[in-house]
Amino acid sequence: MTIDFHTHIFPRHMLNHREEYMKRDSCFAELNSSPKAKIICAEELIESMDKESIQTSVILNIGWCSHELCVETNDYIMESAARYSGRLYPFCTIQPTSAHALSELERCIRNGIYGIGEMRPDIQGYDLCDKQLMSDIVALCIKNNLCFLTHSSEPVGHQYSGKGNISTAMLFQFASNFPQLKFICSHWGGGLPFYALMPEVAEILKNTYFDTAASPFLYRPQIYEHMVNIISSKKILFGSDYPLMPQSRVISQIQQAHITKKAKQDILADNARNILNINCS
Repeated sequence: MTIDFHTHIFPRHMLNHREEYMKRDSCFAELNSSPKAKIICAEELIESMDKESIQTSVILNIGWCSHELCVETNDYIMESAARYSGRLYPFCTIQPTSAHALSELERCIRNGIYGIGEMRPDIQGYDLCDKQLMSDIVALCIKNNLCFLTHSSEPVGHQYSGKGNISTAMLFQFASNFPQLKFICSHWGGGLPFYALMPEVAEILKNTYFDTAASPFLYRPQIYEHMVNIISSKKILFGSDYPLMPQSRVISQIQQAHITKKAKQDILADNARNILNINCS
């Protein structure tokens, strides 16, 4: 079994009116301003999954600035998951500064979402470390066994569209504020796992996981060996960031990594199964 924990889909009308939505929302514009940026619907994701023998994908939303666009795209993600039940696992998004954020999250919970993400506090205009702002949202996540997934940024290295400014310090503070939350940092947490060599950091990150989304764009393949040695294979989730890159490209990198067969199985499926409570059968 293979589970891709990081994919993105959009309603078809957004594909057909790309320029309009870029004008309406800065997060969508940041991610899709390049003519090369690919946007897909649920059907294209399923086609890719069938081609690459991927049984299940988590479908993430993005960090819309507008509450109304959160609702519009949450509807599509939940409807897509219902159409492809057992294959697509939906995450919703919210605008934490909106007065309707909690009610939207509650609506999505009633409709079977598994988490929140991919959040973009740097673009959405809120402080991830604001404990007062985030406490009610996190409480709902913990109560309903939801994950919270956020974009992460490397403090050094090359610039790229959508890199943003979500620092390791910010991620660590959020994990410190809410140690019971199932917290997932995309893109290897911007390098945060390296600091888990510090015992006090490892203790704080007990409930924090890291996905491999877009890994070939960021790190050499040795990243897997180093991360398994530092944080163990139990904390790593295969994520492709499809359609940013082919799902097969990240799978190939994992399969070729110099780690044990069991570690590869943890990363490709078992950790996600445990987090999402997916029955192996």
